[in-house]
Amino acid sequence: MKLNELKNGQSARIVTLSALSSDIRKKLMIMGMLPNTAVKLIRKAPMGDPLQVEVRGVSLAIRGKVAEAIEIEIDA
Repeated sequence: MKLNELKNGQSARIVTLSALSSDIRKKLMIMGMLPNTAVKLIRKAPMGDPLQVEVRGVSLAIRGKVAEAIEIEIDA
């Protein structure tokens, strides 16, 4: 599943960031978005872009195209 497919308030775990360019992947990893890290979708903008996510207690804004490239696994 992709990060942009989460519903508001839903939590998941990041599986991989491999579909992203190395520059974007590096920036996300510096901000704490690493594989096997919990992520929660706070909300989507009215037109669906950007998304506000919470990672390690920090709120981040992620573009829709970037969120489409982040593989996640929904928490059970």
